[in-house]
Amino acid sequence: MRNTIKIDPARIRALALDLDGTVLTPDTRLGGRTLRVLKACLNREIAVIICTGRSVEGAEPYRAALDARGPMVYFNGAKVADMPGGTVLSLSLLDKDTANFCVDLSRKMGVYYQIYFPGARDGRGDLLMAEYRAEETDLYRNHTGIEAVIGDLKEALADPLCPGCIKGMFITGPAQQDVIRPLLAEQFGGKIYMTRTHVSFLEIMSPGVSKGRGLKLAMDHLGLSSGELIALGDEENDLPLFETAGFSAAPANAKPQVLAAADFRIGSNAEEGAAAFLEELFFGGPLSG
Repeated sequence: MRNTIKIDPARIRALALDLDGTVLTPDTRLGGRTLRVLKACLNREIAVIICTGRSVEGAEPYRAALDARGPMVYFNGAKVADMPGGTVLSLSLLDKDTANFCVDLSRKMGVYYQIYFPGARDGRGDLLMAEYRAEETDLYRNHTGIEAVIGDLKEALADPLCPGCIKGMFITGPAQQDVIRPLLAEQFGGKIYMTRTHVSFLEIMSPGVSKGRGLKLAMDHLGLSSGELIALGDEENDLPLFETAGFSAAPANAKPQVLAAADFRIGSNAEEGAAAFLEELFFGGPLSG
């Protein structure tokens, strides 16, 4: 912890938690120590606001394990839903022209691309679609539990009933991401939100979308001020969380720019560093099993 930053735990009313790379272990489990301390925080009426790039379906096993309730931030802020009911509080869609450009680019470069289309009004059933099955399909399914439906993305976007998409995602390595990013920046500038959420995931969403914006909507819904909230995250898409919350913490495995922006550097997700940080802050040390 940085000695210059002090938190009064009695003032904290909520935690904004990234999942992958932060509170989940590298094999995407919610560790026992983490589960215990987050449930203990909930018992103290400290709200847990999940803030993730995942879909509602992809994050639901973790929310349900905690029985966390209230507004949650999904798709990097493109959707905010009140859980467990799933009522959508906010939904921002990427326009079809932008999505079509990304499909064309993926075909031209031979890079795997997939799109999330909005589902039912209760926030569930969002449809993930890709144009072919590949190693990237398996990578994403193994990481999130979500299986892509195979189909022609341009045909799906051309459907008159399609209002747009929640997000598109290129799944490829950093080298190809470094080629794609400037091409999209040149074409769209500030008309899209583009962020990396995993070493292989480059996500494209509507302008104005971010975890920070989603968190602000959740805070307003709960009547929270920034000084009552701690955000934890590890990737570039978590930086807007840090800007919105009063306090921030990043695990040792976080990207350098995220560690530099955080108020506190905590243990890695492999060692459940978030749990150790919260135990010390709120309970004075490890909780018994």
